[in-house]
Amino acid sequence: MGIPSEMRDLFANRSKSLMISSPIEDEKILRSKQCTQEGVRAGAKVAAIACVATSIPTLVAVRKIPWAKANLNYTAQALIISAASIAAYFITADKTILECARRNAHYKSP
Repeated sequence: MGIPSEMRDLFANRSKSLMISSPIEDEKILRSKQCTQEGVRAGAKVAAIACVATSIPTLVAVRKIPWAKANLNYTAQALIISAASIAAYFITADKTILECARRNAHYKSP
């Protein structure tokens, strides 16, 4: 049983086109990959900083403030810290990718 090898090869090579891309298209693809990598790198840096910046006050509050001690269990603490880190990552990555795309945009002058 399974997929015959001819069918498997047909589906595997489906992404390869018969058309050859131009050097300009290759350059655009390369720039977009670089922008994405730059955004991921910047987002990871800011997410790490946000994680530290939110974990310290959260853990101190749970130890010192009576309301937080009574109402914030481990899951709530993890949710607060991870929500801030995730938000920081996506906001920074989005801004970095858009800024890089603007920088690389080439408009034809009329």
